[in-house]
Amino acid sequence: MEHQPSKKFDLITFGETMLRLSPPSNGRIFRSDVFEKHAGGAELNVASGVSLLGLRSGIITRLPKNELGTFVKNRIRFSSVSDDFIIYDDNPDARLGIYYYENGAYPRKPTVVYDRRHSSITKIKPEEIPADIYGKTRMFYTSGITLALSEATRTLAIDLIKNFKAAGAQIAFDVNYRANLWDEETARTTIKQILPFVDVLFISEESCRRMFQKTGSLQDMHREFCADYPNIQIIASSEREVISPKVHSFTSLVYSKTEDTFYTEEPYKDIDVVDRIGSGDAYCSGVLFGLLKYNDPKKAMEFGNATCATKNTIAGDLPLSDFNEISSIIKGHQTKGKQSEMNR
Repeated sequence: MEHQPSKKFDLITFGETMLRLSPPSNGRIFRSDVFEKHAGGAELNVASGVSLLGLRSGIITRLPKNELGTFVKNRIRFSSVSDDFIIYDDNPDARLGIYYYENGAYPRKPTVVYDRRHSSITKIKPEEIPADIYGKTRMFYTSGITLALSEATRTLAIDLIKNFKAAGAQIAFDVNYRANLWDEETARTTIKQILPFVDVLFISEESCRRMFQKTGSLQDMHREFCADYPNIQIIASSEREVISPKVHSFTSLVYSKTEDTFYTEEPYKDIDVVDRIGSGDAYCSGVLFGLLKYNDPKKAMEFGNATCATKNTIAGDLPLSDFNEISSIIKGHQTKGKQSEMNR
C-alpha cells in the first residue's frame, strides 16, 4: 500500500446508514412492546472501526433532515467518523432505512425484518457529491450492499470507484452479497465491472463458489481472482464456525499477491456472542487498518480477526474497541499458558 501522508483521510466509505430496532435481551419481534435503537450500516461500521483504531475516516451517506437523521449523525460523530460528506434530504418523503433484529438462542436462529425501501440514499444524485472529494483520501471503500440498493446508488458507487481510483486512492470492496436485495446473476455482472479497479477484495468462500462459479481450494480461488484481475493485491476471506447463535469460532485467510503468500492463524474459539451484527464489517476495518497503518498483510489478518472476534461481544452494530484493547487481545490470543482474567 502506497503511503500518502498528505491526504486528509485514510479512508472514505460510501453506503447507507440505517436505524436498527431490537427487542431487549432475547425478546421476540412480534411480542416486544419496547425496542432498543442503534445506528449502523456496513460502510459506517467499517469507517467507525478504522477510526477507533486510530486512523481518520469519513462516510458519504444521505440522511433525512429530521430527528432520526440527527440521531444517526450524532452516532457517526460519536464513532470518530467525519460527517463532512453527509448529504441531508429535506423532501417530505425523506426516510431512514430501518431493520428489526431479533437475537437467536439455540436452536432458534436470529431473525431480521427489513423496512428500507425508498430510503433517502436510494435517491442520491451525483451532483450532491463535492467535486473536491477525490483527492482527499488514501483509500475508498464500499460494498455489494450499496450496489444493490437502487439504480442511483449503483451508478454512483461505480462512478466513485472510478473517480477515487483516478485520483490515486486504493479501492477496497466487500462483495457482501445479500439475496434479499438482488439476484446472483445481477450481482455477478455488476461486480465484474468494478473488479478491474479493486486493490483489496473481501469475498466469502461461498460467494467465490456460487456467484463466481470458481472451484478448487480457497487458496486456488484467491490466486485465480488475482490472475483474472491483475489490479487486486490483497484478498481476504473470513472463516466463521457457528456452533450456536451464542458460540462462534473465527479466523480468516488473507492472500498477498505481491508476496504470493497466505496468512492465517488459529481461530478465536468459543467466542461469547452478544451480538454478531457488524462483526464482518469489523473484520474489514481491522484488515484495512493493518494495511493502511503498517502495509503488512500479516498484521492486517491479525487485526481483522481480533476486531471481528471482539465485536461479537458488543451489543449494537458499531464496534467499540480502540487500538490498545485490540492489541491486547491479539497479544493474548498469541500467548500460551495462563493469562489474567481482568484488565487492570
